[in-house]
Amino acid sequence: MKKVALITGITGQDGTYLAELLSGKGYSVIGVTRDVKVAGSKLSFLKFEITLVEWDFLSQEAIVDIVKQYRPSEVYNLAAFSSGSGMFDNPVEIAEINGIAVTRLLEAIRTVDDKARFCQASSREVFGEARTSPQSELTSAQPRSPYGAAKLYADYMIRIYRERYHLFACSAILFNHESPRRGECFVTKKITHTAAKIKLGLSNELLLGNLDTARDWGFAGDAVSAMWLMLQHDKPDDYIVATGKTHTVRQFCEYAFGYLGLNYQDYVREDMSSYRPSETAILVGDASKAKGRLNWSPKVNFNELVQMMVDADIQSLLEKNIR
Repeated sequence: MKKVALITGITGQDGTYLAELLSGKGYSVIGVTRDVKVAGSKLSFLKFEITLVEWDFLSQEAIVDIVKQYRPSEVYNLAAFSSGSGMFDNPVEIAEINGIAVTRLLEAIRTVDDKARFCQASSREVFGEARTSPQSELTSAQPRSPYGAAKLYADYMIRIYRERYHLFACSAILFNHESPRRGECFVTKKITHTAAKIKLGLSNELLLGNLDTARDWGFAGDAVSAMWLMLQHDKPDDYIVATGKTHTVRQFCEYAFGYLGLNYQDYVREDMSSYRPSETAILVGDASKAKGRLNWSPKVNFNELVQMMVDADIQSLLEKNIR
């Protein structure tokens, strides 16, 4: 009998990679979305079948009905109000989607089938202004944005449901993870997409914020692999998912443009209006626990990730020009 996995946020970067991973392992994949028609269009590039179901994250009854109907053995909550430049936008909606909706899912699982396993896509933003580096599962959380605060609320609710109701519920504390499917509101995609446009003569300048901001950047495909491994373990727990290495935005630019035979200094300009409010301290994750217990480690390194993104953007732009 096929395992059934339910994925929220199915149309996002992580959702598509997770759906591919689970389909390849023989799962039936159920994707919940606010608009089936829009989601179907976004997922048309996938080469396998996904059952798409509309849901209302504000309705406890609707969420319970979906869990009852499809009886997933695993639930992955990837739906979230965007991070990046959106971390301070619409704080009430951020609280609803990134925080309260997680409790609704946990409660639905508890009441319908408490044997179902649950994984939450948490975020390094829960650490905010970290006092120690690298950050581990024991590092004190000090979020500095509505996004981080809502993610931390969800993490605490997961621990409560795990301890009080014995649910198999885990938080994957994800550090930055990118891919060719990254949205263009994120700095990494802005860099690779604009570098590709400049190489093809379609643009001549890239405006960015602080080039010395450092991030722990990994590959989204590696991140979702860690999430799957969490739900295959014999005990539920929370895990840092990170590479343990940092690179600056400047280094990202240097490598992306250099890969195309360009000097980033000729095209990249710092734009003070693009600086984030309350820029976080350097955050780098210690994934020793995931490596030791789950036998997980990232397979794609920084250079490979940047090349992968640049190649995809070049290909996409060439295809659009041909059409």
